[in-house]
Amino acid sequence: MTAAVREAFDTMLGGRRGHLHRDDGVVVAMDPGRWRATADETDQLLLERCTGPAVDLGCGPGRLVAALTRRGTPALGVDRSPVARDLCRRRGVPMVRRDVFDPLPGEGAWAHALLADGNIGVGGDPVRLLARAARLLAPGGTVLVETGPRPDEWWCGTARTCADGVAGDPLPWACVGADALRVLAPVAGLRVTDVVAAAGRCFAELVARR
Repeated sequence: MTAAVREAFDTMLGGRRGHLHRDDGVVVAMDPGRWRATADETDQLLLERCTGPAVDLGCGPGRLVAALTRRGTPALGVDRSPVARDLCRRRGVPMVRRDVFDPLPGEGAWAHALLADGNIGVGGDPVRLLARAARLLAPGGTVLVETGPRPDEWWCGTARTCADGVAGDPLPWACVGADALRVLAPVAGLRVTDVVAAAGRCFAELVARR
């Protein structure tokens, strides 16, 4: 991720509204207000699946990590953004500033790996990202993914982050609905076991294929 792209995301993490402008002309709204808030009732659909230690990949300001630790569930956030790091520190939640493909604490020991808030699209290669998440898990662990709201959505290309009139450089991105995820997951060695939707959001639970 280039410096210009990080700056655009950091602007949104700082609380400014923004969006992703895909190369096919579709504009994807982003909600930094929700990222910075405390976990809401819809987030609980994801969090209630976390019965053991969880790593949040692309944690942003750390609302999900904060919610888990309040419940007594060990959790760690992972994000490359220095703004995310600072916001997590203010919240007092554990976080490491790293790329998700860098070596991470607890590899192979996490009960759950989270990809929320559209993070399944980061890098434009959901299969690679899912396979990486799976390698972080202990046997029997799950990958918990927030998918796109349209089940049949499947797009891969480049997008620009736009916030306060400033556009970042094009970056690889993907948008994946629940039905598309069922097709992609087996390529990463996973299978979708459950999907739940509420308030315009959708979450899927994946486990290793047997």
